Amino acid sequence: MRIRIVDAFSDRPFAGNPAGVLLLDAFPEDDWLQKVAMEVNHAETAFAHPLPAGGEADWALRWFTPVAEVAMCGHATLATAHVLHSTGVHEGPVRFATHSGVLLATPGDDGSVTLDFPTAPLTPVEVPDGVAEALGAQPLLARDTGPNIGDLLLELADEKTVLGLAPDLRALGAHSERGIIATARAEDPARGYDFVSRCFFPNVGIDEDPVTGSAHTALAPFWSERLGRTGLTGLQASRRSGRVRTELRGDRTLLSGRAVTVIDGELIT
Repeated sequence: MRIRIVDAFSDRPFAGNPAGVLLLDAFPEDDWLQKVAMEVNHAETAFAHPLPAGGEADWALRWFTPVAEVAMCGHATLATAHVLHSTGVHEGPVRFATHSGVLLATPGDDGSVTLDFPTAPLTPVEVPDGVAEALGAQPLLARDTGPNIGDLLLELADEKTVLGLAPDLRALGAHSERGIIATARAEDPARGYDFVSRCFFPNVGIDEDPVTGSAHTALAPFWSERLGRTGLTGLQASRRSGRVRTELRGDRTLLSGRAVTVIDGELIT
C-alpha cells in the first residue's frame, strides 16, 4: 500500500509538521495501526478509508502517535486532505468521521486547506504547583483546554520567554493529560503573526511537536479575546516552525495552512 510523508502547515519541504498518511480500504486491527505509527515515528500518522456515499462523512480518519491513538490532530488531518486533493482521489471539501465528530477540510484556490474544528472550551484553573519549575518559566495564568485537546495552556510573559524554554519534560508530563501549550503575545506583529506558541507532549511520546493544529483550537479563542479580532495568525516556534491562520466562529475554529508531500513510497508489510 502507498504511504506518504507530508509536511503540514508549511509551503516548503522540511518545515512544518511531518505526518504519515495511509489511505486504506478499511481499518485493520489497532495493534497494526499502532505498529505502523511507531515505525513512521513522526508526531502523528493518519489512517483513512472511504465511507459509503450518502452518509454524513466521506472518509473515516484516525490518528496515532508512536505510542498512542489521539482524539484530535490538526496537522495530520491537513496532511490527509492534501493527499486526497493532490492525487485526485477526492475533489472539493472532504468530511472526515473521527473520534471528535465530523471534521471538514476545504481546499483553497491558493493550494491551502482550511480545517473546521470544534473550538476548545477554555476553563480558568490555578497554575499547578511545580509547573513553573518543570517548564523553566513562571506562567501568568493557566487554562484547561477540555477533553478533546487534553492540554494545559499557559500564558508566559513574552515571546522571548517562550522561545527560550528548555523544560524538564518528565516533570512536565505530570501536569496534564496530553501536554503543555506555552504561549505569549507576538513581540512585533509586523512580522506576520499575532502570537507565538510551543507545545510539549511527553505523555504521548512527543517531546516537542513542530506545529500543532489542535492546540490552535484553544489558542484561537484565547488570543481572540485578548486581541479583539476573530482572525489571527499563530507562529509555532519549534525548530521546524510553522504558521497557522485561525478564524474563530463561536464553537468552531477554522485552521488554514498549506502542505507538501516529501516522500511517496510503498509499505510492504
